[in-house]
Amino acid sequence: MFVSGVVDRASANEPASKPNILFIFADDWGWGDLGCHGHPYVKTPNIDRLAREGTDFHRFTVASGVCSPSRTAVMTGHFPARYNIDGHFAWVPSNAKRNMPDWLDVNAVTMPRLLKSAGYATAHFGKWHLSNDMIPDSPSPGEYGYDTYGAFNCSGEQMPVHEDADNAIEFIENSNQAGKPFFINLWVHEPHTPFHVVPKYRWRFRDSGLEETDEIYASVLAHADDRIGEVLDTLDRLGLSDNTLVIFSSDNGPARGRPDATLDLTYDTATGAGFGIAASKGITAGRKGYKASLFEGGINVPFIARWPGKIAAGKVDDRLMISAVDLLPTFCELAGAELPPSYTPDGMSQLSQLQGQSSDGRSKPLFWKMNGHGKPKSENSYHWVSYCIVDQNWKLLANEDASYVELYDIVEDAYEKTDLKDRHPEVASELVDKIEKWKTSLPAKPNAKNFSSLRR
Repeated sequence: MFVSGVVDRASANEPASKPNILFIFADDWGWGDLGCHGHPYVKTPNIDRLAREGTDFHRFTVASGVCSPSRTAVMTGHFPARYNIDGHFAWVPSNAKRNMPDWLDVNAVTMPRLLKSAGYATAHFGKWHLSNDMIPDSPSPGEYGYDTYGAFNCSGEQMPVHEDADNAIEFIENSNQAGKPFFINLWVHEPHTPFHVVPKYRWRFRDSGLEETDEIYASVLAHADDRIGEVLDTLDRLGLSDNTLVIFSSDNGPARGRPDATLDLTYDTATGAGFGIAASKGITAGRKGYKASLFEGGINVPFIARWPGKIAAGKVDDRLMISAVDLLPTFCELAGAELPPSYTPDGMSQLSQLQGQSSDGRSKPLFWKMNGHGKPKSENSYHWVSYCIVDQNWKLLANEDASYVELYDIVEDAYEKTDLKDRHPEVASELVDKIEKWKTSLPAKPNAKNFSSLRR
């Protein structure tokens, strides 16, 4: 789907004074799945270019180990548990069983609405998943503040997954011609299943000696990287690169198929047919766990920011603990958009920190809630966590009733190797108390106005 809104014409061909914002959000792209992060065979020259021309922030975390809650945090600046969104949006019976709504509240304060109020042309291209294509009466992305959108995993017509960059380029050209600053969510499908492989990209790896599953994985990431490159080239061609903040990140850590998984074709109602989970070969570069985990492998994802002359080029920042809930206040400060008096973000603006102001630890706590399962301490089990908090230099993970916790100095121990709860029981107890207090602020059930008519 490609829905066009009216882009008001200002003084044509006059450069916008406000910086443009391009937020590229991948789907299941692991921290280690970049050439600039040392991947042994995945090639990402365009994203690597962003790292050379910007700063690579190593400590960014998203607000969930899975898709829909992670995207909710970006859109609202709130922890997704405030909307009872703890897992991915599925069909109605599954949402109801998990005490979830069927879509993000359309009346929530959202990033595109706030940026639109500051004079920005706003657009979304790519994956949505703040509802589901199997819920036909769910609100469209356009109802959340976008002038223009093309999306899949939403109600209505599904945009083909590989048309995201073409639509973004057209929107950039139109906004530039109209003299409007723009905000674009470019939420690419890769490398989520199904893997929609284009033959010319598999051909790139024909002599690589890789296993077929690795070849498939590398080819879809190469295709996504090329599309990102086309958008970056458009910014260069129009002379907009110096006035555009570009961020590349991912909604959660990588999925992993079981070693014995069979490589089969699968079908998704939103995106069509492609290879299944056996080709999910993402890596975390040593971080614990993968997608659906609240250990760092599930939530610590790539975050590369480029804004020439404002954000340092060629720098690695391995201290700043920036979060997905920080993006809304950060983008709003950048754009000069005022937050409503009744709205309080869970995050905080990190604009100064993106531009080089040093910061250690986390002065404003972060909270996570997921439906944990499995037993703690069992071999390779990272999915038992139901609640998590990061406060100052500490990270605590807890099961449902906090009968088992693990405590890490996440500033000094980014790989969560040393559990410190026995050495610092008072810290563990204090953080459990903070989680319990936070839980009392959460709704017991979702608002029925966000239920599909299919529930009745």
